Amino acid sequence: MTQQKKQWGAIVIMIALFAMIAFVTNLCSPMSIIVKNQFGASNVLAQIGNYGNFIAYLLMGIPSGMLIKKYGYKKTALLALLVGILGILVQWMSGWGSIQSFGVYLVGAFIAGFCMCMLNAVVNPMLNMLGGGGNKGNQLIQIGGVFNSTAAVAVYIIMGALIGDAAKATISDATPALFIALGIFIVAFLVIFFTKIEEPAQAIEVKKQEKDRYSAFSFRHFNLGILAIFLYMGLEVGTPTYILQYLSSAPDAATPGLGMDAGIVGLIVAVYWLMMLVGRFVGGAIGGKVSSRTMITVTATASVLLVAFGMLAPTDVIVSVPGVDWANLQLIWAEVPVGIFAFILVGLCTSVMWGGIFNMATEGLGKYTAIASGAFMTMVFGCAVMVALQAFVADLTGSFLTSYIVVICCAAYILFYALVGSKNVNKDIPVE
Repeated sequence: MTQQKKQWGAIVIMIALFAMIAFVTNLCSPMSIIVKNQFGASNVLAQIGNYGNFIAYLLMGIPSGMLIKKYGYKKTALLALLVGILGILVQWMSGWGSIQSFGVYLVGAFIAGFCMCMLNAVVNPMLNMLGGGGNKGNQLIQIGGVFNSTAAVAVYIIMGALIGDAAKATISDATPALFIALGIFIVAFLVIFFTKIEEPAQAIEVKKQEKDRYSAFSFRHFNLGILAIFLYMGLEVGTPTYILQYLSSAPDAATPGLGMDAGIVGLIVAVYWLMMLVGRFVGGAIGGKVSSRTMITVTATASVLLVAFGMLAPTDVIVSVPGVDWANLQLIWAEVPVGIFAFILVGLCTSVMWGGIFNMATEGLGKYTAIASGAFMTMVFGCAVMVALQAFVADLTGSFLTSYIVVICCAAYILFYALVGSKNVNKDIPVE
């Protein structure tokens, strides 16, 4: 009975960390509106917070796995939270009147990225292993994803309300959201510090004269899987990021948009993350019975079709999409092109992809799982690359809608991975 309680304690804490990751990570996209206004940045440079946050994954992914292997999951999580507190404080300082520095903001986003990478490296393998791997492991990750999506929805609603008029937004407007994140980090640190977490046993390495012939990178399905997660970040983050940009950009801007109020746009984009929340509820409910491969095949196919429709649909065909005015606790409806509604529905598809790809990529790795998790997190920097690439296409073509060709390519590869690349063809490699 004690064992069971300890296990559930670890599960609850990992799920809470999953939510925190989304809250801090998703601050970057709404902050791009502020950066464009305050510093006159292009679409590419406006995403600099995302770049800093996710490029940190490139540098910290493998070290995160090594920290887990040496110090365990709990100590690595505590260290990550301390790093996160520092990152939030630096971002807050960038809005001080005496500083007002774009460079300071970028440093803060970069530090926060280290924290997010370390937490991701802790949370995903812990939930997968606590669920017993396979379908059950994927199911537990999907349940964690429900709370992850809830936090993402909250960020867009809060930031939309704080920004208001995009033409007047400054970094200092985001201070309340930064303080919410700071408070969450501090509380989480204290809770984890005083909670006894029973961790999966780390394999004890016996020093050998000969170096291990194999590693996580000896598995084809893992190598193709980390590329899948690299491109997945472009699909998950690129889709709502450029909904936000398209709807809020002025009609006479270099890359024209609809010129809608940023507060309303924030509520609309929050629906994308709400779709992810709904999708993860469904994924969590059926994850124990439906394989990751089936989930990803269906959702990747749907993503390709939805994005293609969103790009090609006539912009003068208007539909109403719902949002929630949390300040007045009332439902609102906003009119957007039907293609934007298709983009929003992509959230239902991306909802289960992270957990499914992680589950397939690390299945059967045994003793190589900890390092594999770190390497997996490294590829999350794909968000910086793919979001930048999409911004480049938008600047080059003068069209946010055309830039979604990048998103379609990402979804197409994920479909290939589910159908072909995820099969473990290296079962002869010893993993005990």
